[in-house]
Amino acid sequence: DTEGLLRIKEENQKHYRRAQRHQEKKEKIQRHNRKLGDLVEKKTCDLKTQYEHLAKLRRTHILELTSVIFPIEEVKTSMRDPADVSCESDNAMSSSTVSKLAEARRTTYLSGRWVCDDHNGDTSISITGPWITLPNNGDYSAYYNWVEEKKTTQGPDMEHNNPAHTISAALCYATQLVNTLSLILDVNLPKKLCNRQVNTAGESSIKNLSRHRFTRAVKKLNANILHLCFSQHVNLDLLHPLHTLRNLMYLVSPDTENLGR
Repeated sequence: DTEGLLRIKEENQKHYRRAQRHQEKKEKIQRHNRKLGDLVEKKTCDLKTQYEHLAKLRRTHILELTSVIFPIEEVKTSMRDPADVSCESDNAMSSSTVSKLAEARRTTYLSGRWVCDDHNGDTSISITGPWITLPNNGDYSAYYNWVEEKKTTQGPDMEHNNPAHTISAALCYATQLVNTLSLILDVNLPKKLCNRQVNTAGESSIKNLSRHRFTRAVKKLNANILHLCFSQHVNLDLLHPLHTLRNLMYLVSPDTENLGR
């Protein structure tokens, strides 16, 4: 029994010495992990600083781009509210009639259905200049009407300020701006769209142009703009799927806090 007790004591001492070596290894690994944790935290802070610096650079480039080359602004129209004009002509008009006129003014017949649009008739959005504008409510019926007229009318169109030319130019500039913004922000666009697909106001493009192709190109452009807005955390309450240039204006606005992220 005494010999067995001595053997057990020797084994216990061996286990104790082995436990001490394991404890030393554990403490060494913990020190190493703490060093790695401090290094990772430092690298994370450096990366965050670099992201912030990159965001500021992107923001600066975008604001320069949209202030010098592609300025986007609201253009006030001279249209007066029918309710106001009617009230001046008939002082005895009831308030219900005035409200109905105001409601009718805020309603637009678009693609076979009535759409409520509070900005209808008040403003339009311009890009690169006040003469190149898009309808605020996304109604491009003026373009379709011009295309149908050109298909039945022979000879060149000498009028360069018609709505069709301005709509085509505005969409082309918007496409150029969106493609450039995707490169600056390093955001992949969901829809592939080139300038040629929306710049269809030329005489040679009229014969092959269809309303379906034009509408599809506009939908692609709107989808790309919304995708960029989502990536930059633009307030969703400000966005509307049909407001092409207005959504773009909100995206590149200096008030967009996350622009460049």
